[in-house]
Amino acid sequence: MYLGLDLGTSSVKACVIDDAGDVAATASSPLSMSHPFSGASEQTCDDWWAAISAAIRSIDGHTRAMLRAIGLSGQMHGAVLLDAEKTPIRPAILWNDGRAEAECADMARLEPEIGHLSGAPPMPGFTAPKLLWLSRFEPRTHARIAHVLLPKDYVGFRLHGGLVTDPSDAAGTGWFDEGARCWSSRLCEISASDLAWLPEVRHGSDVAGTLMPEVARELGLPAGIPVATGAGDAAAGAVGIGAIHDGDGFISLGTSGQLFVTTNSYRPDPENCLHAYAHCLPKRWFQMAAMLNGARPLAWFSTLVGRTVEELLAEAEVAAPGPLFLPYLTGERTPHGDASIRAGFAFLDESTTQGSLMRSVVEAVAFTFVDAVDAFSATGTRPDALMAIGGGTRSDFLMQMIADATGCRLVRTRGAEVGPAFGAARLAQLSLREVTEEVLTTPPVDRAFRPNRASGLFHSERLAAFRALYPALKGIDRSRQ
Repeated sequence: MYLGLDLGTSSVKACVIDDAGDVAATASSPLSMSHPFSGASEQTCDDWWAAISAAIRSIDGHTRAMLRAIGLSGQMHGAVLLDAEKTPIRPAILWNDGRAEAECADMARLEPEIGHLSGAPPMPGFTAPKLLWLSRFEPRTHARIAHVLLPKDYVGFRLHGGLVTDPSDAAGTGWFDEGARCWSSRLCEISASDLAWLPEVRHGSDVAGTLMPEVARELGLPAGIPVATGAGDAAAGAVGIGAIHDGDGFISLGTSGQLFVTTNSYRPDPENCLHAYAHCLPKRWFQMAAMLNGARPLAWFSTLVGRTVEELLAEAEVAAPGPLFLPYLTGERTPHGDASIRAGFAFLDESTTQGSLMRSVVEAVAFTFVDAVDAFSATGTRPDALMAIGGGTRSDFLMQMIADATGCRLVRTRGAEVGPAFGAARLAQLSLREVTEEVLTTPPVDRAFRPNRASGLFHSERLAAFRALYPALKGIDRSRQ
């Protein structure tokens, strides 16, 4: 048995697989975010560990006793700051935090080739701009930094005591030379960061350390089992569905959204706000369109009106198209690269219902994937079939809407909602070197969603109206509101 742990934004997910790669057990534990000021997004390391512990201990004791290795996955880009005693200095600053917009502009000015060196233009959610922001606005905190980790690597540190990351998570920091697959002293220099703060980089299927005895007792796990380095959530999701060869692609529908295509070489395209990153496995890279608001707007609207997502989706499915919605609750990366833009409804009238509003939210998520497909098309890649993973894949309505809007056939695999946690478990299995990458095959298909051409033609008109809203809202100075 092999355990995969995925430290997400809204929850921790645990997945146990057997030797055949079949899911034997799953568990989850919720997380919440804090927003100390507008545009800020943080979580505490203590909350992460409590959720990790709860998820693991909810798996039955017999299964836990049979575990042979652990693999890790997690939200990318977060800044976990440790002092010389390896104690967190402050709450972690997350991937959807927008405070460092000015710092991104400064980094781009200091290094005009930064997008080609680091795989993407600097964006506020990345780790490096956050450190530059801290040097200016929290100088006492900045002065105490001795180590910087990514979120999943902090979990690894708590499990095995080492400071280790993988190429895919390192890629999302803004400090990684993607072509050379190593840390860049130049990128550290322009972001008020020290190369000595950064962890060792190992492949995702390499062993980062072994489970410490005291932690094993706390979690009810076998002491001394290997902990694989793991991967950022996108790359872990790719491993889970076997998207490890040139041209393999999928969409991910978690709190954020991604369109991910594996490549056999480094292919940067910062002009289209695509991310070109090193994969967690050797000699592989990937291109990714990253949307900050994947399935999250559905949960946000559910909370706002005090009803379940399932109830609202049922009403949305029978509602007539009406209002439009911009889903940029926390800004956007692909294709806009705009941390300041925010969400909004348009074209409401007296006939507007909660169901019609939810329909517009679902439609908006689908339209962000159209933007992602178009960004890829500008590079010569036009996917016509994609696999799908993440919690948002549970909604047939959302999946069909994305297929209709993008014109892509979507394939939901069995266990797709487990996503990166399943990939992390597969990396744990690979870490023992008893199997090779040939085990990373695509799981059985649960359902395919084929584009409805008539619906797609209808969407083209609404897509144009949706895209017209962005420049209209972008012109509003929110600081004066």
